[in-house]
Amino acid sequence: MEPKGDIALIGLAVMGQNLILNMNDHGYTVVAYNRTVSKVDEFLNDAAKGRDTIIGAHSIEEMVKLLKRPRKIMLMVKAGKPVDDFIETLLPYLEAGDLIIDGGNSHFPDTIRRTKYLEGKGLLYIGTGVSGGEDGARFGPSIMPGGSPAAWPMVKEIFQAICAKTPDGEPCCDWIGEDGAGHYVKMTHNGIEYGDMQLICEAYQVMKVGLGLTNQEMYEVFAEWNKGELDSYLIEITRDILGYTDENGEQVVDKILDTAGQKGTGKWTTVSSLDLGIPVTLIGEAVYARCLSAMKDERVAASKTLKGPKTKFRGDRKAFVEDIRRALLASKIVSYAQGFMLMREAAKEYKWNLNYGGIALVWRGGCIIRSAFLGKIKEAFDRDRKLSNLLIDKYFRGVIARCQTSWRRAVAKAVQMGVPVPAFTTALAFYDGYRSERLPANLLQAQRDYFGAHTYERIDKPRGQFFHTNWTGRGGTVASGQYNA
Repeated sequence: MEPKGDIALIGLAVMGQNLILNMNDHGYTVVAYNRTVSKVDEFLNDAAKGRDTIIGAHSIEEMVKLLKRPRKIMLMVKAGKPVDDFIETLLPYLEAGDLIIDGGNSHFPDTIRRTKYLEGKGLLYIGTGVSGGEDGARFGPSIMPGGSPAAWPMVKEIFQAICAKTPDGEPCCDWIGEDGAGHYVKMTHNGIEYGDMQLICEAYQVMKVGLGLTNQEMYEVFAEWNKGELDSYLIEITRDILGYTDENGEQVVDKILDTAGQKGTGKWTTVSSLDLGIPVTLIGEAVYARCLSAMKDERVAASKTLKGPKTKFRGDRKAFVEDIRRALLASKIVSYAQGFMLMREAAKEYKWNLNYGGIALVWRGGCIIRSAFLGKIKEAFDRDRKLSNLLIDKYFRGVIARCQTSWRRAVAKAVQMGVPVPAFTTALAFYDGYRSERLPANLLQAQRDYFGAHTYERIDKPRGQFFHTNWTGRGGTVASGQYNA
């Protein structure tokens, strides 16, 4: 059996099939395999029909024999145990220098573990984020590879051929970093995606419930927004959704049950932010908003007994729509600022050398959060590679300054009308907290010391010195030890 394959792909669901077709379009011979072997023949006789350089394999052994050395095998299977199971199934057939690639949405600690495990056996491993959905997989996704650094030259040509390109022709794929870095960046991407989607939904809700705009009117608003600073894939598809009617001429969006699903990456982002002590509040609120939406029966019951304001909007609707646009833009900046804060802290924790401008470039096309806005983020990190927070950058400072009054007005009016805007609100609260020289944590520390002798630092003493006060005269002078949970 002559080894002809440049790369093999396991997992023939829609993403796997489309990646194979994409690779094949760019001149690569791909070996296709699926655990349910009948799907291999179905793929070859349908989507891959007539493509001689897509080769079907009916066993792991046959698949490996069809590959050129060093062998490159990409897994597009469900995250978790299925990835580990396939790795163990592959191991007896591989040799030193071969490469396994996990292209699913794996949790980054698993990728860290798997990289170490396979490198210990002389093999190479990549955990890569692939974003853009089925259309992206077919015609150009954003790809975020991390893992064994020695593996990057083996796949660079393939990945950069099949990925999306920026308007300037730059590939939306570059090496992210060691072990779990690629999957961490993809996880953060998905967390920001949660935030972006929630912000857009809140803008929609304020316009629909607060202003009484029709879907057609909102279609026109989003179409206009997509021509300016908010130009992005998610604004574009929101426009399309609001303009879509079924065969009966009825608008589909109004027929969709208001309970949102999630697959876990937003939760992972939030949990990681708590582990690292980084206040990624907007993504957290977006996750919780989905959780609240799932409580449909409870909300229906509560709506019959819990009352809110009956305030109706009075004023210039067009001007208020502009306030909403600016609130959306400012909140979006906070979301990305928090995401990059999180990646910076993770890089310290896991000893990754992340290129933040490069990450913005990778997200510039192909992925779900792709937008013109990301070009400004890359420019910010080009100006200052050590930029601590996007809010400090001169461009984003200027945008926030321009949007701030509208942002506050939109949030205040939504609260007055009883329209929930948790993501808008937490974004503004974070901004106000981040710009505050002094927060009320001094009182919080006094409370902790009062009931638990947890100690505090003083503004008139060097940092690192801790003090305890016997607040009642009965508590004693012994303080608790210092630690962070």
